Amino acid sequence: MSELMGFGLGLRTDHYADFRATPAPALGVDWLEVISENYMVPGGKPLAHLDAIRRDVPMVMHGVSLNIGGSDPLDLGYLRDLRALAARIEPAWVSDHLCWTGVDGRQLHDLLPLPYTEAALRHVAGRVLQVQDALGRRLLLENVSSYIGWAADETSEWQFIAELAERADCELLLDVNNVYVSAVNHGFDPRTFIDAVPAHRVRQIHLAGHEVGEQGLIDTHDQPVCEAVWALYRHTIARLGPVPTMIERDDHIPPLAELVAELKRARHEAARELTDRHAVPA
Repeated sequence: MSELMGFGLGLRTDHYADFRATPAPALGVDWLEVISENYMVPGGKPLAHLDAIRRDVPMVMHGVSLNIGGSDPLDLGYLRDLRALAARIEPAWVSDHLCWTGVDGRQLHDLLPLPYTEAALRHVAGRVLQVQDALGRRLLLENVSSYIGWAADETSEWQFIAELAERADCELLLDVNNVYVSAVNHGFDPRTFIDAVPAHRVRQIHLAGHEVGEQGLIDTHDQPVCEAVWALYRHTIARLGPVPTMIERDDHIPPLAELVAELKRARHEAARELTDRHAVPA
């Protein structure tokens, strides 16, 4: 698996023309993340755009419907298509969400939190191993934002994630915005989560925006990154060091220049934190 560093954006249809006209690196974008399911088809315009853009920039794949925590059997057809797409675009890595997304064959189109129990841990670890065997590579799993918890929880989310990564020998996609949203909604210190994540397992970071609802924060990915999340990102980089980072925007997509400017800030925040971390006191 190739090493990938720097700062990326999610590839969205609104920006196909921009990236086809000017290679992403020339725009200040080191790599692109694609939503796997958008391209798991035999042909069509999206795949043609993907092939053209892929010639100029490294990519990673990010899925939304693996249902790694679900009780239904893993979808072997889905895994075959996912592996075929990976063979086509040669991503640096493949990721999905640590959650469940459906039951009894029904896709709920939501990222639903797991109960943090030993039984769930054994269940998910076994499924991760199956997926990694089917793909022939390690899987990255992303922490999701949540609004309610399970009465059956036996441990914290961060302890569950750390133990899962060890048992399944998988890697992590750390969504800093999701950590912040869940921390506010559940009343814990988001730095506690960041400090407990096994640093050697984190391959990628997501930064995104959210909305403030009447009863808590809502993970919408339709706003710029807020100042509190930038502060948490600085804490994350101070602890983990340089980790490939991307800005994620899924709705209210702005002009590409606006996202590139936000990505430039991510570079600045990371560089400042890394400089401070390695500074020698006078």
